[in-house]
Amino acid sequence: MERLGNGIEAGRLTPAEYAANFADLHPRLDKHEALVAADRCYFCYDAPCMTACPTAIDIPLFIRQISTGNPLGSAKTIFDQNILGGMCARVCPTETLCEQACVRNTAEDRPVEIGKLQRYSTDIAMQENRQFYRRAAPTGKTIVVVGAGPAGLAAAHRLALHGHAVVILDAREKAGGLNEYGIATYKAVEDFAQREVAYITAIGGIEIRNGQMLGRDFSLSDLTANYDAIFLGMGLTGVNGLGIEGEDLAGVEDAVDFIAALRQARDKSAVPIGRRVVVLGGGMTAIDAAIQAKLLGAEEVTICYRRGKENMNASGYEQDLAKANGVIIRHWLAPKSILGQDGKVAGIEVEYTAMRDGQLIGTGETGVLAADQIMKAIGQSFSASGLGALQFSKGKIAVDTEGRTSLERVWAGGDCTGIGEDLTVSAAAQGRDAAESITRAFAAALQPATAVA
Repeated sequence: MERLGNGIEAGRLTPAEYAANFADLHPRLDKHEALVAADRCYFCYDAPCMTACPTAIDIPLFIRQISTGNPLGSAKTIFDQNILGGMCARVCPTETLCEQACVRNTAEDRPVEIGKLQRYSTDIAMQENRQFYRRAAPTGKTIVVVGAGPAGLAAAHRLALHGHAVVILDAREKAGGLNEYGIATYKAVEDFAQREVAYITAIGGIEIRNGQMLGRDFSLSDLTANYDAIFLGMGLTGVNGLGIEGEDLAGVEDAVDFIAALRQARDKSAVPIGRRVVVLGGGMTAIDAAIQAKLLGAEEVTICYRRGKENMNASGYEQDLAKANGVIIRHWLAPKSILGQDGKVAGIEVEYTAMRDGQLIGTGETGVLAADQIMKAIGQSFSASGLGALQFSKGKIAVDTEGRTSLERVWAGGDCTGIGEDLTVSAAAQGRDAAESITRAFAAALQPATAVA
């Protein structure tokens, strides 16, 4: 057993336990299960589920296609709107989007399992490598996409579909962005993120160059000088700090780094975890980190959130999933200082909080939680390095409804813009829509000027 610190160890479980703990959270429906699930859909004419989907997939249509034995047609209906429909079927918070809007979602009934049905169709299409799209004739235009995450991949595919050549520059060793590095391992097993990248780029005309970081290897001005248009979809690259004493102690780490390392680990038994783990935050990153800490063999995992349950960004379903895995969620606690012994984490001092006159305040009452590992999941920040004179809004790239930035020939989408929700499906929609805007801009430039009387 490898010991890396005060209670932080690898190999806490047996191989069988690791395999069971990190198996697919929701295995794909079989044909009979899919037909039964599809039969529950009312095929509403006004489709509130479709309105709730950020990519506006025609949900009643794709479910009807499943019910008539046409899963490939169903997959095309999904991919027409969202080429990342396979991953979205796995990670979308359907309980707060399409399934929440389902007319069957009542106290007496349960919603149609839209996410599982979407996975059923898209998995079949990808497994058979069924490609539905053929590139248009080459336009002679080359667009550079910065970031190979959901927004960048969606933009690249739609641009390639229209006949443009696309070069994707990504800082990581693998493409995929958060789909590859930022979600819980059990949500996308068997290297699905890379299989999806391969499926998307199979359309042709897309080149991915890894290890290329904006602000280090190139700047925005470099790109404007060499490409016909630019799409920025690099997401968030920084992690917010706590700004408290003890943050630099051994055993304190960023939850996003923990999740990324776990996803890239071929052998889960080699990933060290503490005996008592405290996760700070209330979003999906905090939930994913906490659950996986427990699955790695941590004896006690506690999420500390400074506000109430109703304020947590993580959905109720995800919170319940954490509790079902033995995670303790404590509200109205803010980190005050991290306590150490011999340079390593020994515990965390927290302060009880409350809302007064609409403001979150510390009450002055404190307590201490024993811990040998602390994970920070209090949000990520955007780095503007290499972006020059681009305009920003609330610390992120300012864009209009089509993704156009303040600079000519530069578009942006995804988490780096701060519009919409921080979801894979939202990023995919923004990348797709920006690609359409870029194509319209090219077409407008080819049109003769309108005569003015």
